[in-house]
Amino acid sequence: MGQGRGLAEGLRDAGGQVAAVDATDRQLNRPGPPARRRRKKGGPDHAIGRSRGGLSTKIHAVVDQDGLPVRIMLTAGQASDMTAVPDLLAGLPVPTTVVADRGYDSNAVLDLIRRSGAEPAIPSTSQRTVRRSVDMAIYRQRNLVERFFCSLKHFRRIATRFDKLARNFLATVLLGSARLWLQAYESTP
Repeated sequence: MGQGRGLAEGLRDAGGQVAAVDATDRQLNRPGPPARRRRKKGGPDHAIGRSRGGLSTKIHAVVDQDGLPVRIMLTAGQASDMTAVPDLLAGLPVPTTVVADRGYDSNAVLDLIRRSGAEPAIPSTSQRTVRRSVDMAIYRQRNLVERFFCSLKHFRRIATRFDKLARNFLATVLLGSARLWLQAYESTP
C-alpha cells in the first residue's frame, strides 16, 4: 500500500483507492467463515438432503399401466415420501387403484386417494396396530415402478447425480424418461 491508501507505483491501477473490508472476525486467532458471505451454501434449488446413506435426492414417479412415466418430481433425501403425494396426483385422471409402497402409508395419503375416487393398495407399516389387507395380485403391479427406476438408472448421469442444481438434475431425469418413452413406441408394431 502506498501513502493515502492507494496502490504503490508500478502496479496496475496505481494510485487507485482500495475499498475497506471489515475483517474484525479474521483478526481473532480462530477459524471462521469468510467475512463477505451473507447466505448459507446450498439452498432450496439443490434438492440434496442428508439421509441414512449420505447426501441423496429422491425421485418420485407416477407410471402408467405400461411402466412409462406420467409425472416425475424431486425431493431432498431426508424429506418424507408422503409430502410429494398431493403434487404427484394433482391433475391426473382418476385411476381405479393407486399402488404404492409402505413409505406412502399415512392416513392423510389414504384419505386423499379415497377422496379422489380411487382405491389405495398400500400395505400397512409395522407401526400400525390395525393392519389393512392389500390384494397381492394388484400390489405386484408395483414392479412397474421398480422396473422404471431400474431402467432410468442405466443412465450414468442419473445414477450418480452429476448435476448440482435440482432443475438440471430434473431435466436429465426427464430426458432419460423421454428416451424410455421413445424406446417403447419405437419397438411397437
